[in-house]
Amino acid sequence: MASKNLLVVFGATGLQGGSVINSILGDPKAAAQFSIRAVTRNPSKPSAQALTANDKDPLRSVLQGAYAVFVVTNFWEKMNADAEIQQGKKCGRHLKGTSAQLSELNVQHLAWSSLLNVTKLSGGKLDKVLHFDSKATVEEYIRQIGIPASFFLPGFYMSNIPGRMMRLNPEGNVFMIGLPIPGTSPIPLLDTAADTGKFVKGILLNREKSLGKRFFGATDYYTPEQIVDDFKSVKPASGHGAKFSELPTAVFKGILASTGTSDALQEEMLQNMQLMPQFGYFGNESLTESQSILDEPLTSWKEFVAKAPVWADLK
Repeated sequence: MASKNLLVVFGATGLQGGSVINSILGDPKAAAQFSIRAVTRNPSKPSAQALTANDKDPLRSVLQGAYAVFVVTNFWEKMNADAEIQQGKKCGRHLKGTSAQLSELNVQHLAWSSLLNVTKLSGGKLDKVLHFDSKATVEEYIRQIGIPASFFLPGFYMSNIPGRMMRLNPEGNVFMIGLPIPGTSPIPLLDTAADTGKFVKGILLNREKSLGKRFFGATDYYTPEQIVDDFKSVKPASGHGAKFSELPTAVFKGILASTGTSDALQEEMLQNMQLMPQFGYFGNESLTESQSILDEPLTSWKEFVAKAPVWADLK
């Protein structure tokens, strides 16, 4: 029986990394090809500290014997773009190494979790979406140094909506979602925990087809109005009267400020929202080619509404 290829998954306990592991191990074909080495990004653990340590050996030990690697970095851990870029580039340098080292490590495919450079996409108009730009900067570096890689770009997390962006308004006792964008704005929704792994599995099982390409991770483009309508369809009793409200910029920022959000992060979140109607979360790209590597269905927003724990008691 042929030995399996080793897949190293960074961020294994997070939504993206955990999804990759579940998808690989849950698919007989993929599980027959790959064994998993899970690496947590918990900063208190040695495997995570290896990403920022001066000594290259700990990280090289983690990568030893790896055929493929999935990496997702976490901007929100330090809320610092420079730190994320430094972390990503350091990981890239380890993966690149010298020709002899690369042969020794046997890393033949990197699946990197990335996002678009919003500053470039918007021609400088939206230049404060740092958590996008930082990942895009690392992607550009990886391409420059010639690592055999594919790039997975996750869409807007469905999990951000239930109980957070969309919740019961005590004044009218109806569910409401308020955003600083028109109700017709296209939002690419992704069930991150369930579906990230489906994309990455497709990337890894189709190496030659996927190398050098970006894969936009989303089920579909949904508008805020569709998000509300689908919620009402799945939860007709509780969702009666649910609505979307386009918020003025000052109101949106004020809501964030009331939760202790800094001025800089308020502007970042605002521009992140403005990206979607003005330039497109994925630059108005179609999802068709990205979804062509999938061999199982993605989660619809209606399906996510039905299973969301915070809405479990709604009718």
